[in-house]
Amino acid sequence: MIGMFGTSGIRGTVGEEVTADLALAVGRAVASDGYETVVLGRDVRESGVLLADAVAAGLRECGADVIEVGVAATPTVARAIDHLDADAGIVVTASHNPETDNGLKLWTPSGKAFGPDQRDEIERRILESDYDLAAWDELGTRRQYEDATELHAAQLELAVSIEGTPHVIVDIGNGAGGITASVLDDLGCIVETLNGQPDGSFPGRPSEPNAETLESLAAMVEHTGADLGIGHDGDADRMMAIDETGTFVPKDALLALFARKAASDGERVAAPVDTSLAVDDALAAVGASVTRTQVGDVYVAERATEGDVTFGGEPSGAWIWPAETLCPDGPLAACKLVEFVDTVGPLSKLAGEIEQYPIRRTSIEVAEKEAVMAAVQERVTEAYDDVDTLDGVRVETDEGWFLLRASGTEPLVRVTAEARSAAAAERVFDEAQALVEGAIDGVEVVDQ
Repeated sequence: MIGMFGTSGIRGTVGEEVTADLALAVGRAVASDGYETVVLGRDVRESGVLLADAVAAGLRECGADVIEVGVAATPTVARAIDHLDADAGIVVTASHNPETDNGLKLWTPSGKAFGPDQRDEIERRILESDYDLAAWDELGTRRQYEDATELHAAQLELAVSIEGTPHVIVDIGNGAGGITASVLDDLGCIVETLNGQPDGSFPGRPSEPNAETLESLAAMVEHTGADLGIGHDGDADRMMAIDETGTFVPKDALLALFARKAASDGERVAAPVDTSLAVDDALAAVGASVTRTQVGDVYVAERATEGDVTFGGEPSGAWIWPAETLCPDGPLAACKLVEFVDTVGPLSKLAGEIEQYPIRRTSIEVAEKEAVMAAVQERVTEAYDDVDTLDGVRVETDEGWFLLRASGTEPLVRVTAEARSAAAAERVFDEAQALVEGAIDGVEVVDQ
């Protein structure tokens, strides 16, 4: 396989990696693989219009019926699949990527993204042009469904109970996440919006919500005295937060807060291998634990199908409540967080209860990352007892942990290390970096 699908669907620059030809091929492949009815939606990017048309053409050309919901948040589309008795969903979106990009993400009726086996089969069909083109009188149909957002909104309103009138500022990021503001308003909150005009060039700020891009939201929260701020990416599958002091809530702290609230004694929370010790410690306090997955919301969602897993999350801002849906649902996360603040108290106090540990990160450029990672795994397995090779190489030491993981798109090996003190984090990081550098030297010697 050429790696057409990343950890979160197909993404790339419009006119280069992502074209109408590719969208047509994906539609053909999905229909040919037996998905007879497909829900189709897109985010606000202008290129999404022609890409959605191409996907629909490919689906119909191979006999699948298309139910089109138009511009909608990704979780809105994912939730509509089961409601409409469809077999799959396709969202034309590049999520938090810049305005130059677009992409396609494929969903199952449970709300979970297509898994590796499903993606591999779609990719195989595309590479081999293995399509079941329908006869002229067996082409699929195409119809509109106007109520997807209203359906999602009703589900959100049933999922939470907000008794007070919290003041919330929602930074929609010029994307498709306006549903959050409208639902919170319906629930009785005082709501203001920032970057609320849909615009796929993202003029207000870059699409990814993080501490740097949400500075205007932070200033607005602080200036207005709001209780909290919510920030979405372009398709609203992600959600990050600002507390009432105008401070960005650290990603791992937000994961720990959601996890601790969702889990109780004996239960587990799914999170990727690069998740902070802060989450482990927060869960240990309530008798729960972390079960680690590969990086990518599809892997978190897959683990969340296990009965004792009550929540799944990625520090990137993807939050999954399996009792609701297996799709990362930014608007649901926003409503849950507002309910939490309304019920328990200020977000700054809640976040302050979560320990913050020093994390060191770097990326090391390598000529042969596969060979280097193979050498790393061999060295680490010989030297350490507690080694996890689920996604890269993760090692638990007496002082903390480190993760060595090849980049999926660049000639890099990424090094991450964490411990409960700065000095220990530095030691663990130096230890991990030395392992990679030693592996590089060994590979170069063999190559010579």
